[in-house]
Amino acid sequence: MVEIRGSFVNSTIAAAKKRNGVQFYNDIISQLDEQARQLFENPISNDGWYSYESLLKFLEAELKLTTNGVENELQIRTGTLVEKQLNVVNKFLIKLGSPESIIKRHKILHETLFRGVSIKIVFNGPNKAIITYSGFGKQHRLFQPSAVGMYTKVLEMSGAKDIHTKFVTSIEDNKGYCELEITWKGK
Repeated sequence: MVEIRGSFVNSTIAAAKKRNGVQFYNDIISQLDEQARQLFENPISNDGWYSYESLLKFLEAELKLTTNGVENELQIRTGTLVEKQLNVVNKFLIKLGSPESIIKRHKILHETLFRGVSIKIVFNGPNKAIITYSGFGKQHRLFQPSAVGMYTKVLEMSGAKDIHTKFVTSIEDNKGYCELEITWKGK
């Protein structure tokens, strides 16, 4: 079972309330199944571990209500959230770092956010990385646009240009892992 750190759940809730208001947030919760609804109706500890599937059900319900289910909107929202969450010092460090170091740093970040997922990075020549996330099932497909949004934004912030991403193995292939290929120019 894949679990997510409570601090990420709380930041997702805060962003949803800010975007759409508390009443709309409550409307989203009312559309969830019992297990997911229980997560969002109870206090969430920043240090606790929670069902990632329940969080994704929340995001899916929000996307249905706000974008008619356009899942790639999650890529844009994730990029915006990443940029807002990075404070001035982190933005400075990102600009100093190479794209490779930024990718390695975000691997470490994801290792602190997820439980039940392993992450491997292979750099295939200059300006190309394949990041493998093992442990995801088909029900975790919304991870993909979120990951693309996050990696694209931090690489842009580091000065990389012409960033291209594609999943060479998709979560929907139901192999228990996904592989994200990223290429870029510059820096």
